[in-house]
Amino acid sequence: MPKLQVVNREGEEKTVEGEAGLTVMEIIRDSGFDELLALCGGCCSCATCHVFVDPAFKDKLPAVSEDEDDLLDSSDHRNADSRLSCQINFNDDLDGLRVTIAPED
Repeated sequence: MPKLQVVNREGEEKTVEGEAGLTVMEIIRDSGFDELLALCGGCCSCATCHVFVDPAFKDKLPAVSEDEDDLLDSSDHRNADSRLSCQINFNDDLDGLRVTIAPED
C-alpha cells in the first residue's frame, strides 16, 4: 500500500498508509489529523483542506483547476506548493508524497 507523509501544524511528521483511489484529504482525515477540517467533504468549495505539497511531486499531480485556484486565492497562506488535498487522487505513483497541513485562515 502506498505511503503518505503528513506534517501537522506543529511540525510533527507521521507516515500513514493510503489506499489508492482515495483523495489525500480523505487519507489525512481518516488518519486522525483533526486540524484538517475539510468542511465541504471534498466538493472543492471551502479550502479547509489546504496543504503544501513537496515540490518533488509537483509533476505527478493533476493541474490545478480554475475552482481550486480561486479557492486557494482566498487563503492568506497560499504559496507555489499550495493545493487542496481533496483534489489530489492518491495512487501508487504518489507513494512517499509529503504534504504539510497549511495554517488555518
